[in-house]
Amino acid sequence: MAQAMAQNMFRISQVSLNNVVRCNAYAFAPATSQAKAYSSASTTDKEKSKNPIQKSVFISQSTDIFTNLALEDWMYRNFNFNNHHVLLMWRNSPCVVIGRHQNPWVETNTTNVAHQGMEIARRNSGGGTVYHDRGNLNLTFFTKREEYNRRNNLEIVSRALFREWGIESVITPREDIVVKNTYKISGTAAKLGRPNAYHHCTLLVDVNKVALRQSLHKDDKGIVTNATQSVASPIMNLCEINQHVKVERMLGAVGWEYLRTCPETLEDGGQDLINKQRGFQLINPTDNWFPGLNKLKEELSSWDWRFGKTPKFQVNKSFRVPKEFLGEGEMGVQELKVSLEVNKGIIDDVTLKLPPGLLSTNGFHGEVDVVTSLRGQPFSERAVVSLENALHDMSTKEGNLQGKSQFVMNCMRQVMQSV
Repeated sequence: MAQAMAQNMFRISQVSLNNVVRCNAYAFAPATSQAKAYSSASTTDKEKSKNPIQKSVFISQSTDIFTNLALEDWMYRNFNFNNHHVLLMWRNSPCVVIGRHQNPWVETNTTNVAHQGMEIARRNSGGGTVYHDRGNLNLTFFTKREEYNRRNNLEIVSRALFREWGIESVITPREDIVVKNTYKISGTAAKLGRPNAYHHCTLLVDVNKVALRQSLHKDDKGIVTNATQSVASPIMNLCEINQHVKVERMLGAVGWEYLRTCPETLEDGGQDLINKQRGFQLINPTDNWFPGLNKLKEELSSWDWRFGKTPKFQVNKSFRVPKEFLGEGEMGVQELKVSLEVNKGIIDDVTLKLPPGLLSTNGFHGEVDVVTSLRGQPFSERAVVSLENALHDMSTKEGNLQGKSQFVMNCMRQVMQSV
């Protein structure tokens, strides 16, 4: 019966973004009264005993990564979860999402991502890097801190897969969900605070695996960093196990499993418990619904947050010098070495080490202008443009540089274009 109800519920998923599905007696209020309803006022144990925990399933109508991350953060900061637990379900257009303490230049192929027109986002929780598209379902379980239990949340997801499609899955010690004892279908991360907490995870339903590999595949860029690094795992789409698994149907399967599960004991309360919950609701993440959401979105989409929050790191690159540039007495392999120190996304220092055979290169001696021009620049396309301008100026002063000078310039260009 629950499955039939889910199918009927999601026939309305194409309604106007300005409308909402009102479930039982609960619905979102507009602007001012809404903010008051979401206050984080405490609830005493006596009040809680009179008002048992109810659950809601919210479905974001946005597919913009920054909007959905802002919505998640807004709810974490403002919502009162004392007697009301929420499962937020959301999808994004193609993008890459890194953890709060990660280095985007280590985790993703930034050049390929930019060429594909995809965004790189940094979320507020820890954990590793993931690729999102509309074949990936994101689940955020909100509770107050004392009731946070992410393994219980993963059990709900696992039960939904088995109840709806007979898919068997296992929750690993790392609290990922795997199928066939090997393939990861869900990764997990969390944000713990006071009074609220959330646990979010992904579900690979029908993700573009080619785009995923191209976005996350990266050659060794010679980056030295203490940032949290992702652990690579073999993955599988759920639709590869059962062709009937679709994202729209997954929304219902997980949503109903969540509503029928007792928040305190994890017991299956069936339809009786479902009838006591607040049900499903389509959410329009705008400032009208969530005052201050746009400001959060601006912060999360800013360069300072996405890249400037990166822990300090160093880029080291070596280039083998062609034999024609070496003197007669120089034997063996000679290398040009470039080192960049990057702090908060800004290039702090640049070091260019030239082997003996290149020391006489025109323009490359002492404090080289083409190198020092990079200091203070963001480690981004702006630095590439700055380098190109400096190289152009140098070429203008010394004529059409060829040979050794051209080689050194090309090495510097390759280092910067690796971003």
